[in-house]
Amino acid sequence: MARGKSGITKYIVWGVLIASFVGFGAFGTVNFTGGAGSIGSVGDTTIETTDYARALQNEMRAVEAQTGQPVTLEQARQFGLTDQVLAQVVTNAALDEETRQLGISVGDERVAEDLRNVQAFHGPDGNFDRSAYSYALQNAGLKEAEFEDSLRQESARSILQAAVLSGTTLPDTYVNTLLGWVGETRDFTWATLDRDALTTGLPVPTDEELQAWYDENIDQFTLPETKVITYAWLTPDMIVDTVEVDEQALRDAYEERHAEFNMPERRLVERLVFSSEDEAQAAADRIASGETDFEGVVAERGLAIIDTDMGDVTRASLGEAGDAVFGAEVGAVVGPEPSNLGPALFRVNGVLAEQVTPFEEAVPDLRDALVLDRARRVIEGMSQDLDDELAGGATLEELSQDTDMELGQIEWSETSDTGIAGYEAFREAAQALQDGDYPAIDDLGDGGVFALRLDEQRDPAPAPFGDLRDEVAQLWEQDQATEALVAQAGELATAISGGGSFEDSGLSPTQESGLTRNQPIEGLPAAILEAVFTMKPGEARALPGNGAALVVRLDGVTPVDMDAPQVTQVGDQLRDQAANSVANDIFRALNTDIQSRAGVSVDQSAVNAVLSNLR
Repeated sequence: MARGKSGITKYIVWGVLIASFVGFGAFGTVNFTGGAGSIGSVGDTTIETTDYARALQNEMRAVEAQTGQPVTLEQARQFGLTDQVLAQVVTNAALDEETRQLGISVGDERVAEDLRNVQAFHGPDGNFDRSAYSYALQNAGLKEAEFEDSLRQESARSILQAAVLSGTTLPDTYVNTLLGWVGETRDFTWATLDRDALTTGLPVPTDEELQAWYDENIDQFTLPETKVITYAWLTPDMIVDTVEVDEQALRDAYEERHAEFNMPERRLVERLVFSSEDEAQAAADRIASGETDFEGVVAERGLAIIDTDMGDVTRASLGEAGDAVFGAEVGAVVGPEPSNLGPALFRVNGVLAEQVTPFEEAVPDLRDALVLDRARRVIEGMSQDLDDELAGGATLEELSQDTDMELGQIEWSETSDTGIAGYEAFREAAQALQDGDYPAIDDLGDGGVFALRLDEQRDPAPAPFGDLRDEVAQLWEQDQATEALVAQAGELATAISGGGSFEDSGLSPTQESGLTRNQPIEGLPAAILEAVFTMKPGEARALPGNGAALVVRLDGVTPVDMDAPQVTQVGDQLRDQAANSVANDIFRALNTDIQSRAGVSVDQSAVNAVLSNLR
């Protein structure tokens, strides 16, 4: 923590100073001479109107720089900037009040040094220039004494802040405890006791027992908030039978997609390029004599076989080498043949036969695509008229009678995902739908349209027991089986804890090792990982599963290696983060205490006047 605090005072001073300077020019266009001089006070320290206005403009400019868009005052209100800046200037005033009470200040030498470090005050030679200083303040509408006094106050505040924020450390025990919790690993063995291992029968429940179990587990049977929605929708699939496509349109589409329906023969080819014809021929001769093979030559060149892969190629794409490659058998190496990179050897790895789909065979695919495309265009042309009818007072029922739209109703909740609820656009519209909303045409996203109306909104409520009796009976039986299996597994766990083995207990064990508490693996019940981090080595337990029981034994605990580089790095991060958090909490506590002792007064009418002038 101390490492990050050595330059904090200078950082805060110059961060605020530069931010203030950015706002001076903009602030110079706002006139507050006829308004209040302050917007409030903390103790005897006033909060100047100009300080609030400049700070707010600085924040608005900062947002503009981040977003690339101008920010209006109304947007600043919505973003919460006006309240944030007000809180900040109150905090600054509280710190000024405390520094005044404590007698903290800086001398003229420190102020002069700070002025010399502001690049905006430098002349052509890179040094502080008195004329540049005066000119900058004049443009900002400030007097030198006023600016230097604000700089002196900021430096004093920084000293107080640094005294609170710097040097905050936490004991090693804190960090080591966190590292131990996160980094410790467990080795354990576990097994499942399934329903078929149950040695006792299950009772037959009465209606009263099922009703009681239903009441005890009512959350499982509570339906979510539900909206009863009437909707009308139209998709391209609904009107494909009414769309006509003539033969000429089909032939035109066939020509446009000719390459898709008629693919020439292709070959899977590898190519090895050489710098000269002689070098390529020498390699070809060595391959032909059996001295080496294609892979061997590739390796000699320092390449991997994947570096030579051309994928599937056509005869035309190979240029002058096309005839030789397409005349070779699979596995043959041909060449040297010319390529766009130089003489090369080619190896044929496979043949993809020519694919020719005549027009007559392509018609079904062509028709489907054209019909759907035209159906989408038909719906697109209808959508405005449909929306106009709804705006004119037509109901969804009337729309379904007079057009091709289909009427439907759905009891929609956030878990609905079938039928029209499978469309994201419908789910978003249903989520936002409120009582009294008028139906309007909206896009489904696939060329279809829909409109919807809220008929009823139902609060979360349990489904009636009578409608769920069979389901409740199944769940009750599963619960009873789990309870019986856990009792049975408890006896096995006791034997295993006493030194017995899983195999002796008739179980098929699975061993896991080196697992952290945040490292679940597929197929491992979460209950096991939670349990082993509360157990002692050698201990075995029986745990409930879903209609089954689990037996788990902790075999070993491996503490985190505090000297491991990765652990050390994480420890440093945790230490800094925790120290920063504590320092910030202390600073907030100090600020609250100062304001409580000194008293805070904010004139809202003066604040409103500032905001009105900034419009």
